[in-house]
Amino acid sequence: MRKLNRPVKDLARRKDPAGDGYAYLLTAVVGLVESSRVASVRAVNTVLTSTYWLVGQRIVEHEQSGAARAEYGQELMKRLATDLTTRLGRGFSERNLELMRLFYLEWRNPQTVSAESAVPGISQTASAKLLPQFTLPWSHYVRLMTVADLEARRYYEHEALRSGWSVRQLDRQIATVAYERRGRAKAVQAIKDERNNADAEIRDPFILEFLNLKDEYSETELEDALIESLEEFLLELGSDFAFVARQKRLRVGTEWYRVDLLFFHRQLRCLVIVDLKLGKFAHADAGQMNLYLNYAREHWTYPHENPPVGLILCSEKDAAVAHYALGILSNKVLAREYQLALPDQAKVAELIARTRHLLAK
Repeated sequence: MRKLNRPVKDLARRKDPAGDGYAYLLTAVVGLVESSRVASVRAVNTVLTSTYWLVGQRIVEHEQSGAARAEYGQELMKRLATDLTTRLGRGFSERNLELMRLFYLEWRNPQTVSAESAVPGISQTASAKLLPQFTLPWSHYVRLMTVADLEARRYYEHEALRSGWSVRQLDRQIATVAYERRGRAKAVQAIKDERNNADAEIRDPFILEFLNLKDEYSETELEDALIESLEEFLLELGSDFAFVARQKRLRVGTEWYRVDLLFFHRQLRCLVIVDLKLGKFAHADAGQMNLYLNYAREHWTYPHENPPVGLILCSEKDAAVAHYALGILSNKVLAREYQLALPDQAKVAELIARTRHLLAK
C-alpha cells in the first residue's frame, strides 16, 4: 500500500469547495473549544468537590476548638449559612454545610494534588497549595454519604469510577442493593469453590424495575422490553457484559432453535447465553440450556475464549430443584430470579443468609 505524505491542510482543501482550507480550520477550532469545555467542567468539578471538603474541614476544626455543645454547633451552622448566602449566594444552606462537614468526616484522608495540576493554567502562587483529590463529582459523594455500610460505600465508589456511572446510575445501583446482591453471588461462589467464578460475577436476583411491565406479560414482551432498555439492562448485568445478539438461531439435527439473548463477558472471556422464563425454574430448562451451550462451545466459541456460560432468568427459583438440576451438567448453567420492583434491603440480607444455609448442607 502506497504511503501518503500529502499535508493535512491539502487533504482538507480537497473536501472544501472554497479551496482555502476553511473546513479544516473550522473543524480544528470546534475540536479545541469542545475539548476545553470538557476539561473545564472536569476541572470545576474537581475544585468544587475539593473546596467543599475544605469547608467541612474548617467547620469541624472550628467546632473542636470552640464550645463542645450540640447547641453551639446548630447555632454555628445557622449563622454561617446566613452569612455565606448573603455574601456568596445560593448553595450554602444549613443542609449543604452539614453535608460538607459530613463529607470531611467520612473522607478524612484523601490523596492530595497541587492546585496547578488540578486546574491547569492557574498562578504559580496558588499552585503551591495542595488540594484534596477526589475522583467523582460532588453529587456522587452526596449520594454515597447515604450508604451507612462502609464496605458497600467503597464498592459503589469504586464501581462508579470504574464504570463511569452517572449520579442517576449510581442512585439506581444503591436503590437496588447491588452490593448485597453481589455479596450473595460471592457467598455461593465461596461455598462451591469453583474454578470458574461466573457465580461471583453474576448478581442474584436481578432487579428489572426499569421495564415498567404490567402484572401479565409474555416472554416476547419481556424480551422486547429488555432490548428497548438495553442500556439499563447492561448496567444491571454488570460493566463487563457486551451485547452480541437476540434470537440467535442454531440448528441441531433437523430442529431449529433460538437463544433469547447472547452476551459476551470480558472478564470471564466467554459467551453468556440468556434464556428468559416467565414462571418457576424447572429441570427441563437446565437440559435445554445445556443443549445450547454444547452447540455454542462447538460452533460459536473462538479458540482463545473460555467455554460459554448459561444464565436462566426466571420469575421464581426453587433452590433444591436448581441444586440437583444444575449440579450434574457438564456445562456451567446459572439460574437467577428477576424482580420487577425495587427490593427491600432486609429481605435481600435474609435471602443471602438463607442461601448460605441451603448451600452449606
